[in-house]
Amino acid sequence: MTSSAKDIEGALAPAQTVLVVSHMRPDGDALGSTLAFARHLERLGKSVHTWNEDGMPEKFRYLPGSERITPPPSEPRAFDAVVAVDTSTRDRLGSCLDAISHAPLWINIDHHISNEGYGDLNLIDPSAPAAGQILFEYFESLGVALDEIMAGNLFAAISTDTGSFQYRGTDGRTFHAAARLVEAGVNVSALSQKMYDSHPRRHWNLLRHTLNTAQFLCQDRLAVFAVSRAEMAAMGALPEDTEGLITHLRAVEGVVVAAFYEELKDGMIRISVRSKNPSVNACEICQQFGGGGHPLAAGVRLRGSLEAVMEKFNATLCHEIERGN
Repeated sequence: MTSSAKDIEGALAPAQTVLVVSHMRPDGDALGSTLAFARHLERLGKSVHTWNEDGMPEKFRYLPGSERITPPPSEPRAFDAVVAVDTSTRDRLGSCLDAISHAPLWINIDHHISNEGYGDLNLIDPSAPAAGQILFEYFESLGVALDEIMAGNLFAAISTDTGSFQYRGTDGRTFHAAARLVEAGVNVSALSQKMYDSHPRRHWNLLRHTLNTAQFLCQDRLAVFAVSRAEMAAMGALPEDTEGLITHLRAVEGVVVAAFYEELKDGMIRISVRSKNPSVNACEICQQFGGGGHPLAAGVRLRGSLEAVMEKFNATLCHEIERGN
C-alpha cells in the first residue's frame, strides 16, 4: 500500500537523526533526490547524513550540495529513520546496508515498477518519470517552499531521468514540475550545460570504443556492446563514464533493444537494457534474471564470464524481440 506525504511527514516528525540513501552506481535522479530530501530534513532541524556506496561521482559534482554525499563509514551507525530514494530493492543500497546498525523506521520513495515495497512506509509511483518528480509533488502537497538547492537538485533529477524531457512518461505533469522549479530559482541554461555539455575526455574515448565494437544482432534489431575491466583500465575510464553510452546505440534506426555489458571487479557482469518498443518489456526481461527497473529501461547483474553472460542474455533478448514483433 502506498503511503501519503502526510503519513511520511508524520512518521518523520519525531526522528532526530535521519539517513538518506540511494542505489549503488547512482544516476542524476538518485543523487538529486537524495540531496533535495536531505536539504528538506535539514531545514526541519534534523541531523541528516547522506550516503551512497559509490560516494559522489565526479560527473555529478555540479549538483548543489554534492559534497554532502559520502561513502558509508566503516563503523556502523544507528539512526531514528532511513529514507531510501530511487531504489527498487533494499540490496541495491549495497554497502550502505552494512553501515546501518539500527533504524526503527524505513521509508521507501521510488518510481520503479519493480519496487518491492520494503519500507515501513512506501511512497511508490511507477507513473512518475523520476523519483525527483515524486519528491516535487511531495513538497508541493505539503506546502514546502523550495530553496535553490532543493530546486536545482530536483530539476537535475527529473531532467536526467527523462532524457532531458524526451522519454516516454514525460507529460504535462513533468513540465508543471519543471516550471515550478524554474520559478524557484533554477538557471536552466547553466545547469543543463553542466549536465549535458561537460563530459571528460575519457568518456569520449569510451564512446569511441563503444561505437567501434558494437554488434548488431537479430536482424539488426538488437544492438549490443561490452567493455571489460582491462579495457576500462587501458582507457583510464571510471565506472561513471559508462552512463549514457547506451543511448547512442538505441538511437540507431531499426534498433528495438540496446544492451550494455560491463565486467565488474567482483566477478559479476552489469547489464543495462533499453527498449524502444513497449511490446519488448525491459523490466520483465531483467526480472527473469533477478533484476528490474522500468518497461523501457532496466538492468541486472549476473555472475559469469563476459562472453558467457552475453551469449545467454543476447539469446533471451532476441527471443523477446521476435516475440514482440
